Amino acid sequence: MTLYSILTRSRKTLLVAAALLAVAGLTDVASAAAPAAQKTQVPGYYRYAAGDLEVTALYDGYVDLDAKLLKGIKASQVQTLLARMFLADIKGVQTAVNAYLVNTGEHLVLIDAGAASCFGPTLGKVVDNIRAAGYSPDAVDTVLLTHLHPDHLCGLLGADGKPAFTKATVWAAQEDADFWLSEKIAAAAPEGNQPFFKMARDTLAPYQAAGSFRTFKGGDTPLAGVSVLPTHGHTPGHTSYLFSSKAQNLLIWGDIVHSHSVQFLHPEVSIEFDTDQKAAIASRKALFQKAAKAGWGIAGAHLPFPGLGHIRKDAQGYAWVPVEFGPIRTDR
Repeated sequence: MTLYSILTRSRKTLLVAAALLAVAGLTDVASAAAPAAQKTQVPGYYRYAAGDLEVTALYDGYVDLDAKLLKGIKASQVQTLLARMFLADIKGVQTAVNAYLVNTGEHLVLIDAGAASCFGPTLGKVVDNIRAAGYSPDAVDTVLLTHLHPDHLCGLLGADGKPAFTKATVWAAQEDADFWLSEKIAAAAPEGNQPFFKMARDTLAPYQAAGSFRTFKGGDTPLAGVSVLPTHGHTPGHTSYLFSSKAQNLLIWGDIVHSHSVQFLHPEVSIEFDTDQKAAIASRKALFQKAAKAGWGIAGAHLPFPGLGHIRKDAQGYAWVPVEFGPIRTDR
């Protein structure tokens, strides 16, 4: 046998062996189980620029709201409006709870603080998402509360019951403080509403003891560059905040809208939680008209995360126009 024939035979043997190994490898890949599904979502924060302001939307979580809570509209109409937005009211309509962190260059301002553990395990992510966004809760020096409902308030405390924002001054409207912190009003309230009063008192107590809870009245401005817009109705002192920089305006509201699929088209629809439904409707209509005409940016606590966008006036009612995902732009 010549050297050539030995090499040729060896080459053929190697090729056959390689082919067999390849087939075996393919069989192993085909029969292997897929990796376990990843059930966690990305961190819930989103950057947005308004002039020189850096705005970070913070996702606290979600709550399922029963569509029957909406008032002033037929149930059949609600279901039609939900269906056209591909929303299902099976265990309630999934509704976001958002907060907003505004870096003004001089202050780090938090608008609302989320629910912490007041409303169950689907909420309470604000502090985690502040950290994920690259900030420390200790860097927050000002907290502006739109109102004193637990899903906007309870996140002021950590799991240990101590202030989560140790260096912050917390602000709320005097009318809301007078209402929700009053034990007399709480005692006269329906039994089902009384826990809301207690949660407000318990959450703010450490800040009051430290002298870091303050209130403002109509016309007051807690912070330079921020205009206070009274939008009373949902609560007695419900407030929205207008941030301005370089001719750009961002209006951050609390509970002006709970159902984007219904209330933009029908701003006359209220919700069960409104303390004064007529006043809440009037505030919503006036704010929609003003924001749409001025072209203000909007940040909403219960709009689909990140809750940022604009309001457009349509032939009937209004429409919500969310922001497009993208980087922070400094060239426009």
